[in-house]
Amino acid sequence: MDILALVGALIGVAAVLVAMFFKHVPFSALLNPAAFFIIIVGTIGAVIIATPANELKNIGKLFGIIFGKSRNMAPMEVIDKIVALSEKARKEGLLSLEGTIADESDAFFARGLQLLVDGTNVNEIYESLEMDIQAMQNRHAAGAQIFTQAGTYAPTLGVLGAVLGLIAALGDLSDVNKLGAAISAAFVATLLGIFTGYVLWHPMANRLKRKSKQELLVRTLTMEGLISLGKGTNTRKLRDDLLAFIPESERGGSAGKKGKKAK
Repeated sequence: MDILALVGALIGVAAVLVAMFFKHVPFSALLNPAAFFIIIVGTIGAVIIATPANELKNIGKLFGIIFGKSRNMAPMEVIDKIVALSEKARKEGLLSLEGTIADESDAFFARGLQLLVDGTNVNEIYESLEMDIQAMQNRHAAGAQIFTQAGTYAPTLGVLGAVLGLIAALGDLSDVNKLGAAISAAFVATLLGIFTGYVLWHPMANRLKRKSKQELLVRTLTMEGLISLGKGTNTRKLRDDLLAFIPESERGGSAGKKGKKAK
């Protein structure tokens, strides 16, 4: 599990609860079933209307991505692997790389390497892998959009909940002493809508987008590295070209050190 994502959510909840304590707002004020119903169920309904079924079925996986650890290779790990393959190909030829395909855990890397070993033209390899990357970006964008939509709908539904609460509160003015409590309860829906929208749903959408960019970097490094292998690019130049994709502060490890020496 990605502890930081969970810690962030808990900090958001704690911020509201602590603020309520300092403002002397009783925690029992949050026990408003009507507010929870209109915000949670209403948001779910709105998202279902806005999202195709084939995208909604992946919602469980999306939560797993948000709170789970990334299973992608680190950028430097990709560079190290490409450099090792380049050195092996220079000594033994491209066909010698076929034995490494079966042991490759990354499906994208294995697919590109298989195309390379099969003697596919580098332009065709580029087009094939580029299509794969574009499809990945489309899937990721669709997943993030679900949470973006939820973050947009929830605050608005909070206003709707407040209006319904005010209608109920002002519908009976026979007991003025209860009017203040009724109006206060009406705004619980607004609180929940803004909280879930801007502390949960929008941050989750942004987290998915950031993880998508990280995977895009890894796949781009993989594609560019394999294309360079197919072109027979010198190992040192190949390493330097791939290192240009990442900041110097992240160029740790053997490839980073060699890259600096080569410059």
